[in-house]
Amino acid sequence: MTATRTAPFFRRFPWAGVAAVLSLLVLAACQHDGSGRLTLSEFLQGTPQPVHASKHMIVAGHPLAAEAGRDMLRAGGAAIDAAIAAEMVLSLVEPQSSGIGGGGFLMHYAAKSGAIDAYDGRETAPKSANPYMFLDGTGKPRQRRDAGIGGMAVGVPGLLRMLEMAHKEHGRLAWRDLFKPAIDLARKGFPISKRLARLIAKSRGLSESPVAGVYFFDNDGTPKAEGELLRNPDLADTLERVAREGAGAFHGGDIAKAIVKAVGGAPRNQSGMKVGDLEAYKAKKRPPVCLPYRAWLVCGAGPPSSGGITTLQILGMMQNFDLATLGPDSPEAVHLIGEAGALAFADRNAYIADPDFVPVPAAALLDPEYLRLRATGITPGKTWGKRQPGMPGKSARLPMASGVADEGFSTTHLSVIDAQGNAVALTASNAWTFGSRLMVRGFILNNQLTDFAFKPNARGGALVANRAMPGKRPRSSMAPTLVFDGQGRVVMAIGSPGGTSIIGYVTKTLIAALDWKLNMKRAVDYPNFLNRNKGLRIEAGTQLESMVPTLEKMGHEVKPFNRASGLNGIFVNDNGLEGGADKRREGVALGD
Repeated sequence: MTATRTAPFFRRFPWAGVAAVLSLLVLAACQHDGSGRLTLSEFLQGTPQPVHASKHMIVAGHPLAAEAGRDMLRAGGAAIDAAIAAEMVLSLVEPQSSGIGGGGFLMHYAAKSGAIDAYDGRETAPKSANPYMFLDGTGKPRQRRDAGIGGMAVGVPGLLRMLEMAHKEHGRLAWRDLFKPAIDLARKGFPISKRLARLIAKSRGLSESPVAGVYFFDNDGTPKAEGELLRNPDLADTLERVAREGAGAFHGGDIAKAIVKAVGGAPRNQSGMKVGDLEAYKAKKRPPVCLPYRAWLVCGAGPPSSGGITTLQILGMMQNFDLATLGPDSPEAVHLIGEAGALAFADRNAYIADPDFVPVPAAALLDPEYLRLRATGITPGKTWGKRQPGMPGKSARLPMASGVADEGFSTTHLSVIDAQGNAVALTASNAWTFGSRLMVRGFILNNQLTDFAFKPNARGGALVANRAMPGKRPRSSMAPTLVFDGQGRVVMAIGSPGGTSIIGYVTKTLIAALDWKLNMKRAVDYPNFLNRNKGLRIEAGTQLESMVPTLEKMGHEVKPFNRASGLNGIFVNDNGLEGGADKRREGVALGD
């Protein structure tokens, strides 16, 4: 496991035609800006250091989850074993973000065979869903904050089916053993973290939820506090059933009936979901989307997630610019990456939806010639504002209509590389913070159907591609990503929560590690910036704010944002494994 960042990609993939070694950055001398915070140069030369390991590593969004995953690695488990154990613990200790009541996407690399697999565990709409389900009595879209609470927005969960599929193909430890850490913690209890306590206190509608309100609040309505021991025997019972009987125990029988009862009898926005909807759910293995980027191959999850294609489009356009020379303290680099983001999001919103319902021109969107032509619309030093979608493919035409949905951002990501070099990047989600606010058998139910476009028709009556339909999977922005060197060895596993901002977070980190040679910790901690074709966004309170006057002179409408990423990544180099957990959340990197 000694892959390097600069191994020439063309040795293994001669068709790529990309050059290899990038020069190291010469960083500017430290200068303080007088504001009391570090300048960007000081950050780049400062103290954030990754965790190092020589054998195996996991980086997850909560220390207890990372410990469970490391225990599986120490027991001889594969990367997928560690990922499952960690995610089951996250279902307990990070219920605001993900769990068995939600879904996700998983990227897997098998070192022995070289296979790169993408697994789709995205939720599906029940048979009762229809394109007009999020309209009010006057035909106008409902307020998202109201439609997302209760039963109607709950999609059929897919996480367990997806993890079971991946485990059957790549696991080494027994399925039942992977649930033991979460079951033990659920029965013994775990201390509420600072972040969980804060989110319980501020989450709208959680205290009124029939089951979740009792679990997260005291009898007098006071939110449970940081450090308080929280036990969840109901979840322990559920996980014990799944551990013994497999994912089928969740998708049928008493657990499925309890889910249907909860969503159908919810105090608000009742759902018509039936047990048959849960029984019929199938996880899918889909072709990964991959693109050569300089000396590497970058691979992600394809539709119904837009994360993989959109991230790769931005990187593909950036191949036409020398980001390494510009460096991480360059406003011009932020400008160029932002412009590529606007172009890629224009395509995303027009073309990407569930491929089982809408033809998605994935190959055409990633065609190097198409991306080269798109990149000609990027002008150094000048922005062109809001962009229109391109026309990928010889016979391309715009689809029915785009339909933009504001996605929830309560998600988690974990990365694992085991001793054999197998790798997992798993992004899982409940959509909003605490999802639908409904709790069943110890777990939170998602509200992922709010990721559908609320307006099923565009101007002129054209149908929107990402409209709700029975059995359909809403478009996602989750972007679990794996990177490979010129010998085909995995060198990076990365991903993040953050709704539609995930794409910007992951792209930033890839460029920071690959082009700017930042270590894994500094790459994930580097200030966030992105452009979703709605103007340039700069992370508030960071060193990038010093660039705002220059960016505004280029024509950018720059707005600060403070939505926290949760990047968790691993990089492989000649010295072994280096892991970085995002300082904006409470994750950790653990390895041996």
